[in-house]
Amino acid sequence: MTFNDIFKSGFMENVSSVSVVDMAAALLLAFGLGMFIFFVYKKTFSGVMYSSGFGVTLIALTMITTVVILAVTSNVVLSLGMVGALSIVRFRTAIKEPLDIAFLFWSIAAGIVLAAGMLPLAVFGSLFIGIVLLVFVNRKPHLNPYIVVIGCEGHESERQALEFLKGRVQRCVVKSKTAQKGMVELNLEIRMKEDNTDFINELAAMDGINSAVLVSYSGEYMG
Repeated sequence: MTFNDIFKSGFMENVSSVSVVDMAAALLLAFGLGMFIFFVYKKTFSGVMYSSGFGVTLIALTMITTVVILAVTSNVVLSLGMVGALSIVRFRTAIKEPLDIAFLFWSIAAGIVLAAGMLPLAVFGSLFIGIVLLVFVNRKPHLNPYIVVIGCEGHESERQALEFLKGRVQRCVVKSKTAQKGMVELNLEIRMKEDNTDFINELAAMDGINSAVLVSYSGEYMG
């Protein structure tokens, strides 16, 4: 058989199409995996505003990818046309959370592996990925870094504030310091020992401390 024989109508008539049973089974499994991905996304979401539409997109993306791969694997000519069609598609939606990219790629990969007939890999791979995300993303809040902004009146109050913080938190590192006449502003990165922020109230009540602010810190932004 030559390369030209592939595109003859006689060859295309002999290409076996996907059966209804295979289509139904693949779509049901894709829906199940999409729901599991949606569940993990909902449990691990740590952004500012939760979007249920993005979760539904993960389910739809898993099923759509499964349908596309089933069609591609059953028809050679269609696979070439699909490559050309997808090459002109442009996705311009901004991804604000880096973890959202992982969920999008997870949905696409699950649909591809499922449609390729590797059911154990699709199921057990998704379970393993979901467990890893649940363990590492859902850490205790006090283990995450925080930024403390302190306004002091002078060197002595600055020293007292640092000694107080080092005794109350697990880790304390000075990130920046601004000194002016009669005022010193400190930005410190801390790791709390427990989920209790009462020490900020005690710090603000100390003599020589004008203000004390505690904010969450992700490494890229504060909020």
